Amino acid sequence: MKRTHASSIVAFALAGFVAGYLGDLAAVSAGGKAIVPPLSLPVTLVGVAVIVVALAWPVRRAVKGKTTKHLDPFRAMRTAVLAKACSLSGALVFGFGLGITMFLLTRSIVPATVWLALATAIGAGLLLAGGLIAERFCTLPPDDTEPEKEEQAHA
Repeated sequence: MKRTHASSIVAFALAGFVAGYLGDLAAVSAGGKAIVPPLSLPVTLVGVAVIVVALAWPVRRAVKGKTTKHLDPFRAMRTAVLAKACSLSGALVFGFGLGITMFLLTRSIVPATVWLALATAIGAGLLLAGGLIAERFCTLPPDDTEPEKEEQAHA
């Protein structure tokens, strides 16, 4: 599995931004209320970020060779996939929160709920960072195969 590229993160954040801005615009244009994320959303996003980093920590210790405990490779792979999912979903929700924030800031009267949208973007940014850190923890060091090739060439 390859690590998440910056272009993927930017694409997901941009898609979330467009969806958040246009979704709020469509809701208000239709006469409804603006989308306001609940306070529990940023709290949950930060909690998930902490959990994914905590799950990746034993994998990092095993990769660095600082533990004698055997690590299940399936657990390591599931943790790496979870980390990738967190980074991409964090980017998407980050863009969504910024889109809602931008929409609310462009109104003639800025509602007090703009802080909830901004808190959602910050929580999602922390989820994105936690996912990327956990991905890094689950990365194996590069193989040192070049000396073997040189020895085979001389034989």
